[in-house]
Amino acid sequence: MKILVCISHVPDTTSKINFTDNDTKFDTNGVQFVINPYDEFVLTRAMWFKEKQGATVTVVNVGTSQTEPTLRKALAIGADDAIRVNAEPIDGMSVAKEIAEVAKNGGYDLVLAGKESSDYNGQMVPGMVAAMLGFNFVNGCVGMEVDGNNVTATREIDGGSESLVTTLPLVVGGQKGIVEESDLRIPNMRGIMMARKKPLNVVEPTSSENATSSQSFEKPAPKGAVKLVDADNIDELINLLHNEAKVI
Repeated sequence: MKILVCISHVPDTTSKINFTDNDTKFDTNGVQFVINPYDEFVLTRAMWFKEKQGATVTVVNVGTSQTEPTLRKALAIGADDAIRVNAEPIDGMSVAKEIAEVAKNGGYDLVLAGKESSDYNGQMVPGMVAAMLGFNFVNGCVGMEVDGNNVTATREIDGGSESLVTTLPLVVGGQKGIVEESDLRIPNMRGIMMARKKPLNVVEPTSSENATSSQSFEKPAPKGAVKLVDADNIDELINLLHNEAKVI
C-alpha cells in the first residue's frame, strides 16, 4: 500500500500573530511553525500502517523552501520520503490541484490529510483532492482499518459517530481520534539523523492560477469589560441583554 500524507506548515497556536504592509501580509517574524496538528494525527496513523502492514509513506507539502524543516520533522517521525511542490499556498483550490497531481503521478492508494489546517480552517482541500482524483472520500475520520483493498472507517457526525465500509483508492480527512494525542511521536536523535539522508524532492507546480486572494487581515476585536449584575436585579439584566448586548 502506498500512502501519501498531506502536511501543512502552520504557525504554532501559541505564537503572537501580527500583520504587515497595511494588514495585507502575515508577519512571520518570531513565529514558530509546526506540522498542522490534524496532519500529525494522520501521519501517526500512517506510521502504524507502515509498521504493521508494510506500507510506504510519502509526505507532501505545497510551499516554499521555508516549509522544509517541517517536512524534515515528518521524515524524522518515520516517513520514507517527502515531496515539496514549490508554490505559495495561496488558496485551497490551487493546493488541492497540486496534491491531486502528485497523487495521480505517484500511484498512491491512500491519501491522508488533516480535515483542515489550523491557520485558515477551510476544511476544503481533502474533499477537492478526492473529487479531482475520483477517489472515495471520508471526512472527519476518527478511526480506520485497512484489510487488503477494503477499508472500515468511523467518522464523527453531529451527536455521534458513523461507521462506513469503503475501498481503496481513498482520500481521508482525519482528526483527533484517528489516533490520540498520547500516540503522537516525538522525533528521536536516530530519526533526526536518518531524516537528513531521506529524499526530499522539489517539483514545480503545474499551474500558477489561484481562485482567490487575500485583500486584508483583521484581528478579532478585544473583549469588552464584564458587567456584573446583582442576582436580585433581573430587570437590569434583561435591559442590558436587550438594549446593549442585543441578544434578546
